[in-house]
Amino acid sequence: MPGRTTVADVGSRGQHPRIRLDDNFSSPIRFSVLASLADGVELDFGTLARVLQANDSALSKAIAHLQSTGYVATRKGQAGSRPRTWVRSTETGRQAFNGHLNALREIVELGGRQSPWGMTRSDESG
Repeated sequence: MPGRTTVADVGSRGQHPRIRLDDNFSSPIRFSVLASLADGVELDFGTLARVLQANDSALSKAIAHLQSTGYVATRKGQAGSRPRTWVRSTETGRQAFNGHLNALREIVELGGRQSPWGMTRSDESG
């Protein structure tokens, strides 16, 4: 089936898909920020905080981390007389997020089937 990961696919790459998980998305807030900014969407900080149900401090830290990795970009401006910060994902961030999602999907698809290293889940427990 096209697009489906098989045990042979993992074996040919020589590594379990978990190796390709991106630690920058290990925080639920950072993961959610990138998910919210898919397809080049740009959101202001307040809207993003409401959508994610995150407090300002946690969201600010998550954005700062993602900005330091080059996964998001921010711009400051005014909306009327009020200062605003807008956040958008970068191409690098979208690629990293898609790679992370693909690795998660592959892990789920593999489930408990025999690994390319010759062990099944039942072999490991016994």
